Amino acid sequence: MYIPLGHRVRKSSVVDWCAEFKDAGLLFSVNIFSSSPTRISVNPRKVYCIAHAMVASVSSGILTNRDSLLENLVFTALRRMTPEIFYHRTKTGREVDLVALLPSVPGQERAVMLVQVCASLADPRIRQSEVRSLSEAMVELAVAEGTIVTWRTDETIPVGFGTIQVVPVWRFLLEIEP
Repeated sequence: MYIPLGHRVRKSSVVDWCAEFKDAGLLFSVNIFSSSPTRISVNPRKVYCIAHAMVASVSSGILTNRDSLLENLVFTALRRMTPEIFYHRTKTGREVDLVALLPSVPGQERAVMLVQVCASLADPRIRQSEVRSLSEAMVELAVAEGTIVTWRTDETIPVGFGTIQVVPVWRFLLEIEP
């Protein structure tokens, strides 16, 4: 295996290093949200890092775009609330970035939080795609509210099954309860 920094490394070494980073709490992997063990095993995992500076310092530039760093930041905030975080792929193949199973409250059903992360919704095509992905997942998972975290946008979008709250990242981080 060739690492972009100019070093040749065995694939088994990279797998071992990733396992060690996970054991140390530096990396977290996220499975697809499913009750089927087969579906979980055949779908790829998403990987997040606890230290944003580490991502920026060791990546080749591919992973350090603003969208990826924003999604990593939102993941680490959600991870402080619950270790049960997944991603969701709708029946039409659209992906929702994060599905968090929130800690249960006595006498209530366990809450599910659906979160899309997008730096900006200024482009109408991106906006439509993000809203469609989230609203499809809301219907499939019977969740009445979804969240899109952006850098600056703050609005409410009514959709057929419920409401999507678009919030700037600073508000999301301040309002999330650990």
